[in-house]
Amino acid sequence: MDHFSLIDGAMHCEGVPLSVIAEQVGTPVYIYSTAMFERHARAFRDGMAAAGNVHLAYAIKANPNLAVLRLLAKAGYGADVVSGGELARALAAGIPAADVVFSGVGKTEGELSTALDVGLGQFNLELEEEGVVLAGLAAAKGMIADAVLRVNPDVDAGTHAKISTGKAENKFGVPIDQAPAIFARLAALPGLAMRGVAIHIGSQLNDLAPLEAAYTRVGELIAEIRGMGLPVDRVDLGGGLGVPYRAGEVFPSPAELGAMVARVTRAWGVRLMFEPGRVIAGNAGVLLTKVIWVKPGVTNPYVIVDAAMNDLARPALYDAWHDFAAVRPTGARMTANIAGPVCESGDTFAMGRDIDAVARGDLAVFRTAGAYGATMASTYNSRALVPEVLVDGDRFAVVADRILPETILAAERIPDWLKA
Repeated sequence: MDHFSLIDGAMHCEGVPLSVIAEQVGTPVYIYSTAMFERHARAFRDGMAAAGNVHLAYAIKANPNLAVLRLLAKAGYGADVVSGGELARALAAGIPAADVVFSGVGKTEGELSTALDVGLGQFNLELEEEGVVLAGLAAAKGMIADAVLRVNPDVDAGTHAKISTGKAENKFGVPIDQAPAIFARLAALPGLAMRGVAIHIGSQLNDLAPLEAAYTRVGELIAEIRGMGLPVDRVDLGGGLGVPYRAGEVFPSPAELGAMVARVTRAWGVRLMFEPGRVIAGNAGVLLTKVIWVKPGVTNPYVIVDAAMNDLARPALYDAWHDFAAVRPTGARMTANIAGPVCESGDTFAMGRDIDAVARGDLAVFRTAGAYGATMASTYNSRALVPEVLVDGDRFAVVADRILPETILAAERIPDWLKA
């Protein structure tokens, strides 16, 4: 069920009219549905049940809002973090440190040390030197760090180049053919308990075949490591399952992924770990915006909205598609370009798109904006940071304030030598 739907001709999030949020909070604003987050979290958990012993660690980078993390903590999810800041968010949301996985190719010594101090559950090592440093830090504290080695299987996920992570030329993991020797050397270090391996080949995957190919290679790697007399009891299979951004798109379901995983990993005898992000958050949010102008164009008019590339970066970064819909559609249609007010030609959400007819002052939404939306926002052009709202039934709350330009300006300083 889509909890962003028309009721009496106007779009609501669950039981709340979007126009009410616009009146009270202003636009642009991200709006999230509690019911959709809970439904997606439950669907992924149910889908993975066939795989047996499973730990789910939500990928915080997809949507790190504290209220969202609290929702998922209450749903029994751990967290996948890629920075000290994300670790702090996970803990603040009530996610136990033991349920947190620390991924990322550039963890600093300070971040590793802090993670050890709070009792982090698992370090996903990206290179041998990182493991050596972590072992030294842990040994100095009289601790043993649980870790897995991330491997790069050289599998093309078939996704956008900017979100592909499993090809040989990508920066993530160690080459899978070098993994057994690296694993053995790390396993010999005091302060480090090598528990298994990790893999993640990309995001927004629309086909299970690349995942199955990568998982099959991991199975062969497990057998090789065990053949060296070393134990493997955990395998982190990452995330990456995609969601439909356009009407009519079909993606594999969590249940289909779970069935494939169960078949491929049946003989592994390990605890499997998953890091879902977009598949949980993507369709649970929209970006609400207001039409500033409908500007005549050479071929098509430009619908200029008050949301911009600093609020929703995906179209400018990836030429990504987000459905655009009027909050109170009349049934009329128009062909238009949709753009924001930022002074960049790249601040364009769509070109030549068939959309609901809109006019100055109308409200509209960019759909499927719950993942990689507010988390990637900036203050480019000295614009405010976009606020976030969480809806639960017929009530809503602002869960991230609009940070105004004057607040941001107050954090800057002019040095004494420039004041004269």
